[in-house]
Amino acid sequence: MELKENERIDDLQYKGLKIVQNAKGFCFGIDAVLLSDFAKNIRKNSVVLDLCTGTGIVAILLEAKTDAKKIYAVEIQNEIADMAKRSIDLNGQSEKIEIINDDLKNIDKYFEKESIDAITVNPPYKKTGSGVINELDTKTISRHEVLCTLDDIIKKSQTVLKTGGSLFMVHRVERLVDIFSTMRKRNIEPKRIRFVHPSEGKAPNLVLVQGTKGGKPFLKVEDPIYVYDKDGKYTCTIMDIYNMQMEEE
Repeated sequence: MELKENERIDDLQYKGLKIVQNAKGFCFGIDAVLLSDFAKNIRKNSVVLDLCTGTGIVAILLEAKTDAKKIYAVEIQNEIADMAKRSIDLNGQSEKIEIINDDLKNIDKYFEKESIDAITVNPPYKKTGSGVINELDTKTISRHEVLCTLDDIIKKSQTVLKTGGSLFMVHRVERLVDIFSTMRKRNIEPKRIRFVHPSEGKAPNLVLVQGTKGGKPFLKVEDPIYVYDKDGKYTCTIMDIYNMQMEEE
């Protein structure tokens, strides 16, 4: 496969999977890997929708980790959607994963109401101020709510999710009240959360959230994830999550 300027192919070290990334663009991080692990127990033969897919990392990992019937991955940015499509072709996953290069606010055009079993999303984390941003580069779009907001994501999720279906999200901890209040407003009940801490003794900076459409109120708080140990190395928990993506010797 021919690469474009500043592109590289990264080895995901799991079942031979690879991904195309742009060294000067927004590359996936540990949050995407944690999200794919958090959502890996979706039901067999589920139809999954991955919003804000970026280069497709969550969809690629979920296809390999689950027995999902079909995964649709939505990305608004043309050049990034193209990278995701080429990664999926490279991995031979095109029968199971379909890239939709469009605004997630338009997903009603592609899916009927209550047609999706599970949704995953690693959204832009930062609220955008009132000032006008003149140049929207890929990093700005990926990090800031300039093209979609938290409410946009949850509103559209409510529309296409089946009753009893789940929304899986990774986000910044400081947005947790926004997440919970918006989910409840849209009839998606927060059911499960897991905090991610840089290390023991430090406050969490990420949170994994699962909400169920039409679910009854009951929230399970799972054991926290600590990324680094006291020596600055990955903890056993992180190694276990990444080891799911390691080929056996």
